[in-house]
Parts: sequence; structure tokens; C-alpha cells
Amino acid sequence: MKTKVVLLGCLSVMTLSAPSFAYTGDSTVLHHRVTEEPGNAGLKLPAGFKAQVVADNLGGARHIAVTPEGDIYVKIQSSKPGKAIAVIHNGAAKTFGTYRGTGMVIKGNYLYASSDEEVYRYKLNDKHEIINPEHPEKIVTGLINRHQHESKSLALDNAGNIYVNIGAYSNSCQVQDRAKGSKGIPGCPILDSAGGIWQFKADKLNQTYRDGVRYATGLRNVVGLDWNTELNQLFVMQHGRDGLYDMFPEHYNLEQGNELPAECMYALKKGDDAGWPYIYYDGIKHKKMLAPEYGGDGVKTGGEKAIDPVVTFPAHMAPNGLLFYTGHQFPEKYKNGAFVALHGSWNRQKGQKGYLVAFVPFKNGKPSGPWEIFADNFAGVANIQSPGQAKHRPCGLAQGPDGSLYVTDDVKGTVYKISYSGK
Repeated sequence: MKTKVVLLGCLSVMTLSAPSFAYTGDSTVLHHRVTEEPGNAGLKLPAGFKAQVVADNLGGARHIAVTPEGDIYVKIQSSKPGKAIAVIHNGAAKTFGTYRGTGMVIKGNYLYASSDEEVYRYKLNDKHEIINPEHPEKIVTGLINRHQHESKSLALDNAGNIYVNIGAYSNSCQVQDRAKGSKGIPGCPILDSAGGIWQFKADKLNQTYRDGVRYATGLRNVVGLDWNTELNQLFVMQHGRDGLYDMFPEHYNLEQGNELPAECMYALKKGDDAGWPYIYYDGIKHKKMLAPEYGGDGVKTGGEKAIDPVVTFPAHMAPNGLLFYTGHQFPEKYKNGAFVALHGSWNRQKGQKGYLVAFVPFKNGKPSGPWEIFADNFAGVANIQSPGQAKHRPCGLAQGPDGSLYVTDDVKGTVYKISYSGK
């Protein structure tokens, strides 16, 4: 059965002036200029932007990469034979590969992709087409997968290194995972092989843990990460922990369970520790708090040696994609800023949040203003109570050769192309 590909028209709209603001350092969200224009594939976008669907029904479309020629590679979270990767060329889609996974990056003459245990690379020709799609080179193998936070997301630097997320197979390193009142395991042995970012060589075959370096630790699960070429530094988006109210109602009320902890963006350097599972970040108090599994009560702070986030988002919004925009198509305010795909929550007691693409402005390598909603209405439901109601959930992000932004959806396997046409 062939993959269905849908091509839609697009609509240009007038742009409006953006409001000015002073950055206060908090996680305030801007809602300005968000409009729903006919022809925008159901999305709400800032004025002057347009969206079109370039592919549909691909399956669980996760991360994405676009070649200089405009071909699109999409990692499919499917273990069905021949369905691991989709390539879209001139409006037609083909699939190949046999492994389930999330990671997808193009760097130089290689396409890098991951399963939940391994990292592969495919040699590309001078048109960035895969030379031998059925026989990739295996560059990393034997990574831990215990079917919780198992995705091995990828980023590459400019010095021949590849960075791999190895998520913690636990919520908070409890003796009994996600059990009410269960305490944390002393020393959290999970951190030996998971709960962080590992660095490997991008051109060495069959590497294992012994060949890699634990680049950063104390990160519960990172699905979105990107190498910031302006700063020459790795940035990641952590999925914050769950269950503060459910497991420790003596310390947290229902509202706190919904709103804590923050989803955090970290700028990493080798040897950094973000503090999981011993702490979490309270985006309301703007403090690192001692986790209840390790003696916290919602009041005690902790993690003096743990790094601070550079940006925080509301709880449980699931940041699955991160992209620093280096193109020239979008207005100047977007240059070097960060787009974040927020996959959407499942565990708020009343009303879920997320299901959008956010934008964080950067200047001189640092956030220069509060994050704002860039693309919304993926869910297609005004007051969503369950992720099962969502028509679409944004996951992966990529920049096209013309400076357009590509966004994947892993509900129906839709790929959106967002362009700017305003003046």
C-alpha cells in the first residue's frame, strides 16, 4: 500500500507590527498576532505566515530532516518492515528501513537515524540521496531500552561528534516506580547508563557505552535537542517529572500537581548535571526544589551544584522538538531564536496543555524575551481533556533550504511546511 501524499495550496496574508516588550526573565507567554487564516492547514499562525500540508498519513512521524535540494526525510516510529524512514521527493513518498525510533539528522554527506537501542548513518550522494537505503552503517549499538523514555534523539556538532539522549527508565528513581510515597533509590544507579546525554564519534562504527562519554547527566528525558552553531553549544529540552500530587499529596495539592515542575531548556557543557532525580525546577518560584523522594516537601530547595535552565515552559507540555532558526526567510526577530515543538500533556487533572509550536527569541546567545506561541491549533480541539482527542500533535522540527519551517505530527503522520510571505 502506497503512502498517501497530499499537496495543498497556500494563502498569503498581510503582516502586522509586532509589539515591543521588556524581558523579565520569567516564562510568560505572548499571544500576540496569532490568527487562523483560511488555507493554513487548520493552524493558527502569526500574520504574514502561511502553512501547507506536504505529506499525510505517514504513520508516527517523529523527527525530520530536509536536504539542500528540498527532499524530506522523516523518522517513523514503527517497527513494521520497510516503514522506519519516509523520504518525500517531488511530492511522492517512499519508505524503507525496519527499526522503530525517533532520531533523524542530516550532517554533511550522511543521514543519521536512530532506533531505540542503536544509531545508524546512511551515506548520501551529491544530491543528498541515500546511496544504499537497506544497508546503513551502525555507529552506536547496545544502548539501554526498558520501554520508558526509550527514544534516542540525536544532534551533531561541527567537530565530528554525535550526541545521543538516553532517557531514564523511571519517573523519579523511586524504589517502586510511580508508587505513592515510594522513596528514591540512594545514589540513583540509573544514572550510570541513562538519564543524560552521551557523546560518541560520528564516523566510528559499532561503538558501545565504553566508547562514549557521558557528556551531561541529571536529565530525565530529552526528546528535543539541537546544536547551536552561533554559540557552538548543545541545547536540550527536558521532559519534567510527573506525579507530585498523585504520589505525595501530603506535600502538594491538585493545582501544584498540574503546574509543577517546569519543562526546561538547558544549555549544556561537558560535565554538566541538571539535577534529576534529586531536584526539579519550580517555574513559578523560579527555584530548584528538593524532590519529595529525596526529602523534599514542596518548600525545601536543593541542587546547589545543578545547572539552571535558560528557559522554562509550563508543566507537562512535552517538548519533543528543538530547532535554532538560522534561515533568512522569516523576519529578523526569528534569527538565531529557538522553535520548540510541544507535543502536549496527558496527565493534567483538568484540561491538557501544549499541542503547539513555541518560539523563544535569542540575542547574543541568550533568550531576549519571553516565549510565545508561534503555531497553534494542532489538536483541533478548543478545550482538550485527553491527548486521544487531538487530531495532530507536533513532534519534529526542521529548517528547509529556503528558510521555511517543517513540523511533523505523530498522530496522522502529517508534515507541515510553514513559510513567510508578509512584508
